[in-house]
Amino acid sequence: MSKPHIIVGMSGGVDSAVTALLLKQQGYPVTGLFMKNWEDEDDEHCPARQDFLDVLAVAEVIGIEIEAVNFSAEYKDRVFSYFLREYQAGRTPNPDVLCNAEIKFKAFLDHALSLGGERIATGHYARLREADGQFELRKAADSAKDQSYFLYRLNQAQLSKSMFPLGELTKPEVRKLAAQAGLPNHAKKDSTGICFIGERPFRDFLQRYLPIEPGDMVTPEGRTVGRHQGLMYYTLGQRQGLNIGGAGEAWFVADKDMATNRLIVVQGHDHPLLFSSRVQAQDLSWVSGQLPDPGVAYAAKTRYRQADATCQISVLDSTRCAVQFDTPQWAATPGQSVVLYADDVCLGGGIIQ
Repeated sequence: MSKPHIIVGMSGGVDSAVTALLLKQQGYPVTGLFMKNWEDEDDEHCPARQDFLDVLAVAEVIGIEIEAVNFSAEYKDRVFSYFLREYQAGRTPNPDVLCNAEIKFKAFLDHALSLGGERIATGHYARLREADGQFELRKAADSAKDQSYFLYRLNQAQLSKSMFPLGELTKPEVRKLAAQAGLPNHAKKDSTGICFIGERPFRDFLQRYLPIEPGDMVTPEGRTVGRHQGLMYYTLGQRQGLNIGGAGEAWFVADKDMATNRLIVVQGHDHPLLFSSRVQAQDLSWVSGQLPDPGVAYAAKTRYRQADATCQISVLDSTRCAVQFDTPQWAATPGQSVVLYADDVCLGGGIIQ
């Protein structure tokens, strides 16, 4: 029986290169697809041209065909506009979560199927398990690289057409495989941050799209201790860039008062206002398509790379749930995602309100 044709999303990085390499070695028909998701006159910050050249160089070594597609319009419409709306509302969105759900596993998946592909594969560190026609999204073997948090909005239809060949590997193993195969990007530095912002200062970028509204930084008691440059530039738990003088412990962002344009700041990493025992989540998405059983003990993360925290969930209505933690969580941030797990199985989650 012939193996299915796999379309691999290739970014120019070592992870997607080794994904294509492994599938080719396993005898799959493989085509690489390079996605351009951002149009910018300031190309140095989003070096798509160099990334595409790296993809072509890798493809030559592996011996696969490369296609290129421009999803910039879809990205601006589905991801970037949401990103700006959230910042304007005082929240801190995670565009990677939305990009996976809307671009990599929707626009890219649709395009791959139109090219004759039967499945797609990406360089994400996560694992899939199928049992009785139901797909489970599981954490990667390498806990330091696990990316299931960013994939929690994927549904059964998307997972049934997806592969994550790096799920059992560590990053050093991936680089070693790339070097052994002579892939020219085996030592290429991992990209950090969001493509459309790149290496430029975050404030400079946001200023191009959103108006600046400076205001007061105040303590919970209402004492003014400084000026902020605009609420959108700050996130809960932020310590850097507050520029508040005086003695005592470091200052942290504890809240935003959108109505009065004031930034609430507190002193000390362990100030009570920085901790939450309960968060509400909306815009819920469950991998199985079903809400997990309320009242059962689960684990959850309120941000990527955070340690799992024991919790229970309760249903508020058809679009919202509450997550109650056994131990208060530090700087749970509106706009970020709370993602639930049962052992190493990612159940899904929602956007913190």
